[in-house]
Amino acid sequence: MTGQIAVVLVDDQLLVANNLQTCLESFPDIHVAGIAISGEEVLEKLPVWNPQVVLMDMQMPGGMDGVTATQQVKSRFPAIQIIGLTNSADEGRILGLLRAGASGYVRKDASGEVLVSAIRAVASGQHYLDAPPTIGSGNSAEELSPRETDVMLQMAFGRSNKEIAEALTITEETVKSHVGNLLAKLHLENRTQAVVYALKRGLVSLEELG
Repeated sequence: MTGQIAVVLVDDQLLVANNLQTCLESFPDIHVAGIAISGEEVLEKLPVWNPQVVLMDMQMPGGMDGVTATQQVKSRFPAIQIIGLTNSADEGRILGLLRAGASGYVRKDASGEVLVSAIRAVASGQHYLDAPPTIGSGNSAEELSPRETDVMLQMAFGRSNKEIAEALTITEETVKSHVGNLLAKLHLENRTQAVVYALKRGLVSLEELG
């Protein structure tokens, strides 16, 4: 069908990948061009499949993990857009995924409609961050003090408390205090959620994270 978005699925569990394929191809504008069970396999077969979007499982055991596979795909095939598939508990991997060049991520418990919305978005050059509803809602960043906003942006760039303290000419204890305050104000649980919040609110871009 003309105008379909070609998608490749990367998941070490074929049953999961086959179910995803069935779900995605129930939408007329989506075509699954191939399924790979590893990062190594997808790198080998991408020139044949020639997809616009790759759905990359972040939790593949052994061999090349999802973040490394994302880095390799973007290095060799920069025009291909990548969406990470991750559990909501995998927040520690999300920033690595985005810094590796992914255009976004979707939680594995998301609906088919959400996944297809993500595919359509990244295929058209946009980003898609499937954060839990609590991230990006609630209190506004406008309620943060200027210094708390500075600290949040420093966190977004992956800097440690020590590095933030040096950059802002304050003590590490003061940084810890600001981090605790901004998380409480925004009803967030950890630093990764703060970075995702900053991304969703447009306070920092994925390009700046790279």
